[in-house]
Amino acid sequence: MPFSKLGLSASIADAVKALGYEKPTSIQQKAIPIVLRGRNLIAAAQTGTGKTASFVLPILEKLSRGETQRKKRARAIILTPTRELALQVHQSIEAYGKNLPLRSMAMFGGVDYAPQKQALIEGVDIVVSTPGRLIDLYGQRAIHFDEVEILVLDEADKMLDMGFIDAIDKIVDCMPEHVQSLLFSATLSNPVRDLAKNAIIDPEEITIAKHSASKSNIKQWITTVDKDMKSSLLSHLLKENDWSQVLVFIETKHGAAKLVSQLEKRGIVAEAFHSGRNQRVRQELIEKFKAGEIQYLVATGVAARGIDIDNLPVVINYDLPYPADEYVHRIGRTGRAGAKGEAISLVSKDDFKNLCMIESRLGHLLERVEIEGFAPRKPVPISILNYVPKNKRKPHDKRESK
Repeated sequence: MPFSKLGLSASIADAVKALGYEKPTSIQQKAIPIVLRGRNLIAAAQTGTGKTASFVLPILEKLSRGETQRKKRARAIILTPTRELALQVHQSIEAYGKNLPLRSMAMFGGVDYAPQKQALIEGVDIVVSTPGRLIDLYGQRAIHFDEVEILVLDEADKMLDMGFIDAIDKIVDCMPEHVQSLLFSATLSNPVRDLAKNAIIDPEEITIAKHSASKSNIKQWITTVDKDMKSSLLSHLLKENDWSQVLVFIETKHGAAKLVSQLEKRGIVAEAFHSGRNQRVRQELIEKFKAGEIQYLVATGVAARGIDIDNLPVVINYDLPYPADEYVHRIGRTGRAGAKGEAISLVSKDDFKNLCMIESRLGHLLERVEIEGFAPRKPVPISILNYVPKNKRKPHDKRESK
């Protein structure tokens, strides 16, 4: 089915085709008609499913059909958890809407207010923003919501994880009564459903996420190793394989900086990408990684939400993430649009519980590959599907529980 069959104008369909996309993905086929009908929507969709286009394309279509701005005020607002994702969505809007007379902008903290205020004064149709910066500018009366037609909560689960619930509630409360509301999340967990219940009236619901949990085009495997040998094993893997680029996921920004230093001591040039680096540096790193100028990028999970590369061959989990859905989100960075990808996880005994939860989420055990010279001194138990070990209590905990 071509994009034009979904109700999109030739201007938008041509822009999509020029970017190399011939057919809509499952989430796009289901979501675009719903949004074009003006219905509210909540959707569960993982990274790599074409989620962004599923709301950007119909928003562009609806705004291009409607009246021009009467007061140079925003007509659509898209909330994202991170600056990088805000920029990514903004870039998608510019690419898909290149044939349309619509203007968009990305807003986020860590940079001067003045350019953002000036852009709002000049007038924009679509604002992509992190919740905190939007609240700040609304409080300064730099942005008004009375002309907003569409509100999107993108990656709602991650926004809740990052503590944006109060800001989101305030933004929702300030929206016009007629606003069309769309919520996208990796999963529809209870907190996300609670948010949707308060923010969205009578929505239609789509679930795509489960289908992306175990992509056949992504080779997934783990290798067991002692925690203190992970950096040595990672160095070995990077040197022994002819990977054009690798995205390494790690849990903390301190860990990212330390790992990059360890790799450099072994002759491997890598860059750390985390929230502790300023916005200018982070954006430069993204652009260089996309251009192939950086081969190895070590990133924390939250910061990496804005990294979107079509042909990334390999992702490596230096640490296994929690919750299990974060693993699915991470591996979705490779194997885009049906291309082959590889996802490798370095698993120590401390990671065993997270491994069990991930395998239960996937519905199958991950292949184990032993790397010669790195067999762990503390063996990682063999997994049993749908069995998750309980945390052992310390003796004093037992006494306190009686």
